[in-house]
Amino acid sequence: MAHRRGRAGIGALAKKGETSKFSKKAEEIKTTSLQSAMDTVKKLEVKLTEFAKTHHEAIASDPAFRHKFLSMCAPLGVDPLTTKKSFWSFLKMGDFYHELAVKVAEVCYAYRTRNGGIMSIHEVQKVLMTRGTKFRLNNMTTKYSEDDIIIAIEKLKKLGSGFRTISVGGTRMVVSVPTELDNDHMQVIQLAQDISGGITMDMVEDVTGWNSDRVRRAMDLLLAEGMAWLDRYEGLEFYWFPSVWKETLVS
Repeated sequence: MAHRRGRAGIGALAKKGETSKFSKKAEEIKTTSLQSAMDTVKKLEVKLTEFAKTHHEAIASDPAFRHKFLSMCAPLGVDPLTTKKSFWSFLKMGDFYHELAVKVAEVCYAYRTRNGGIMSIHEVQKVLMTRGTKFRLNNMTTKYSEDDIIIAIEKLKKLGSGFRTISVGGTRMVVSVPTELDNDHMQVIQLAQDISGGITMDMVEDVTGWNSDRVRRAMDLLLAEGMAWLDRYEGLEFYWFPSVWKETLVS
């Protein structure tokens, strides 16, 4: 029996040695793969930098081209808006989006008493254009798109200022107050958007199938925040949503 145990012990040691070899080889492959991936990323960053230098005027003047360029940067973890690397400094994109964020915030604050702090991105852009607000990027006066405004809002969001974007149906909206809107609130706003007018509690109940208490809870918060207005007419209560109403007017 002792002789058999000895053989078993030798087999176990041999097996352990094989396992160690496999583990070592796996670690070598892992290290090589990681280094290869890092080298690939570095090469892509160099090419991206060359692309930016070649097309810097198009990046500065064309909002659609600029958005595609930023989409190219994202998978590599490169952010021309915040990076301190010298080879991105010539783009001056951080300054552009900072100035745009300030102007977007000014518009949202100016209209907050009218819409309760929720406003379509499209309307924000219209207000900026009506005011004649202009921006410069890379020493050029540039146009700004809704995508640019969304990126600027993301900069505000990082400051913890309550700014964020939401989607209501097919419309992107900016919320400039810290109030949390749940799915019920979103559905009510979307219903108002679909109807393009005032809605009643009965209408919400019919469309959603909610009971009156659930509808009332959603309406009460929207009223309290100023996101909805209440209008009583011939015994009926109509709820109007300025952000949706204004979006319909400027579409």
